[in-house]
Amino acid sequence: MTNASPHTPSASGTFQGKIGTTYEESTPWWPEEQKLPEDTPNVVVIVLDDVGFSDLGCFGSDIDTPAMDALATGGLRYANFHTTTLCSPTRASLLTGRNHHSVGMRMLSNFDTGFPSGRGRITTAAATLPEVLRDNGFNTMAVGKWHLAPMEQTTPSGPYTQWPLSRGFERYYGFLEAETDSFYPELFYDNHAVDPPKTPEEGYHLSEDLVDRSIEFVRDQTSVTPDKPFFLYLAFGAAHAPHQAPQEYLDKYRGRFDHGWDAERATRHARQIERGILPPGTELAPRNPGVVPFDELSDDERKLAVRLQEAYAAMLDHTDHHIGRLMEFLEQIGQMENTITILLSDNGASQEGGQKGSLNPTAFQNGIAEDLGEMVARIDDIGTTRAHANYPWGWAQAGNTPFKRYKQNTHEGGVRCPLIVQWPRGLPHTGEVRQQFHHVNDIVPTLFETLGVQAPEVYNGIPQLPIHGVSMAYTFGSPTAPTRKEAQYFEMFGHRAIWHDGWKAVAFHQRGTSFDEDQWELYHHDTDFSECNDLARERPEQLQKMIARFWVEAGKYDVLPLDDQGFAYRAKIPRPGSPRLRTTFTYYPGMAHLPIAAVPPVMNRAHRITAHVDRATASDEGVLVSLGNISSGYVLYVKDNRLVYEYNFLGTRYTVTSEEELPTGPAELTFEFVKTGDMRGVGHLSVSGRPAGSADIPRVLPHFLGWQGLDVGRDTLSPSSSSYEGEFAFTGTFEKVVFTVAPDEEGAEPFERID
Repeated sequence: MTNASPHTPSASGTFQGKIGTTYEESTPWWPEEQKLPEDTPNVVVIVLDDVGFSDLGCFGSDIDTPAMDALATGGLRYANFHTTTLCSPTRASLLTGRNHHSVGMRMLSNFDTGFPSGRGRITTAAATLPEVLRDNGFNTMAVGKWHLAPMEQTTPSGPYTQWPLSRGFERYYGFLEAETDSFYPELFYDNHAVDPPKTPEEGYHLSEDLVDRSIEFVRDQTSVTPDKPFFLYLAFGAAHAPHQAPQEYLDKYRGRFDHGWDAERATRHARQIERGILPPGTELAPRNPGVVPFDELSDDERKLAVRLQEAYAAMLDHTDHHIGRLMEFLEQIGQMENTITILLSDNGASQEGGQKGSLNPTAFQNGIAEDLGEMVARIDDIGTTRAHANYPWGWAQAGNTPFKRYKQNTHEGGVRCPLIVQWPRGLPHTGEVRQQFHHVNDIVPTLFETLGVQAPEVYNGIPQLPIHGVSMAYTFGSPTAPTRKEAQYFEMFGHRAIWHDGWKAVAFHQRGTSFDEDQWELYHHDTDFSECNDLARERPEQLQKMIARFWVEAGKYDVLPLDDQGFAYRAKIPRPGSPRLRTTFTYYPGMAHLPIAAVPPVMNRAHRITAHVDRATASDEGVLVSLGNISSGYVLYVKDNRLVYEYNFLGTRYTVTSEEELPTGPAELTFEFVKTGDMRGVGHLSVSGRPAGSADIPRVLPHFLGWQGLDVGRDTLSPSSSSYEGEFAFTGTFEKVVFTVAPDEEGAEPFERID
């Protein structure tokens, strides 16, 4: 045989063997496999949502959290741990080790502000923890809430560049939005939408499902490659509103909070001091503005407030039970001993239930007050499939004991959160409390140091931002070591703060006012844990020093420009490239569920919906298009041989029904909303161009239609109407549905109306 030509390197890299004409004349070679040390620990990061500093039993509460308490007993509690005061930014810092403005997540991933700090996505200049761990030999799995992708991009057409599987995770199951109904969640498996595996009537609840999937992912991986470590990121929907739990958990807490929020705060405060969570002498902060003493509430207000807190406690207790199941599973498969488990909340307890509480989060987002009498009349719906409940300010303040204010604010009530670290094989001390100041951006460098992993300077050809956090690993064996954190800024919606060398300056910002009018407060945190003694007047030089340091940090970490525009305002402004920028939308039956951020923008706009169908018989019926859930939305359907449109205004339903029965055969079934004023109009029905009925729709929502998206040909998840059961899928032949939407809110008739 002729001699083979000299070997040249292939696309797979330089081959270090020998290639001859035949295998007898050749020498094989295999690249050395990347292997981590045998004792490399697994990592489990558990994120709770909107859980206050004192809400876990091991941090002072009476809520039953035995699984989380057991993690604390076998690990360490951090009592001076801080987050960013909002969900997406905290997750961005948690998964990158950088400050949230620097990576592009100044607020929620729902928005792009047009500035580098507010793109609503994590820059590729900040490789995520799963990207780095995956490239270092870990299997990576994410389960639960993501909320780090631009929400207009969470459709079947993507782009998928900011979905979990594109940012380092190899498996994903969960929901992509800020919140979801725990009985009817909007679920995604890897890169596609899926229906929940069973119904609430069959016992479904999201928290249980997320732990089931976590166990499945870990079991699959450890069964095949038991020597390979895994990183599991488990982000619960709990205890973000809506507060929902199985009935047995709701029943368990009946009467447990009849004493009210003032007594609850006092009890938690005393317990925190007794258990070493708070230093001796720590004061209990005064009531937040707008929080009424519990004894001064009316009977109905107390009754409602107690029931809302019972639902919150039931949801947290239920979540704890399933965390316990996960821990038991890790023990059963022999992985618990060498697993680093980190459990935290993403921010303080939420103020989004308002002064009296809420059964409808869409009302809060639209700035509409709910009627107390109507809420009390629905009190037995709280915590169930029939309500989207959130508790009032008084209970949120109790959750944040002993601090001031709440989620969204940069006082300690918004940014001081529970943190538990457990590692049976690796922690030299357990059952103790750590008081060193730390921040969520410190988690990544802690894990990198513990795992022996280096943060890449260049990733996928892109120079990387430096890690902004500092490792907390020194605290594992040094209870009293001084913190290694030098400074940390905070900013959200214009609220600002800076911590440095034991001092904190903080400014509460009133939305819509000049930032120059904000009053800065000054606290010496080393002696004033709960920010009760404002030293701004006594120490003006120190205050000015702290304010100057804030501006230095703001410049360094891309905090500017300050922005106090709220969620509802921004929800109406599509980012460039958003599918909502069109005025015509055509959808086909069988398409995947469409998230709310990508649906046609019909809020307070004239619009038309036309379904092209063919009904063989008068019995063909069902949903043509539906959006929303029990809280808000709309649905167009055929029932009893008539065309029906329902608009759900925060539980009040306005209905337009065709006056005559529908013909069989091909037809264009149309609903048209014509504005007669701001946030009101008339709904018109037509069949193949012929008027079929009309009715006033006296109120429509101004900004936000809720958290549940759009379906074509069926009504999935939480029902849009109570006039039918289940999905009520359309049984006729369905070609398409076409939306035509006015370009803005001003025009009452942007297209020729059917007369």
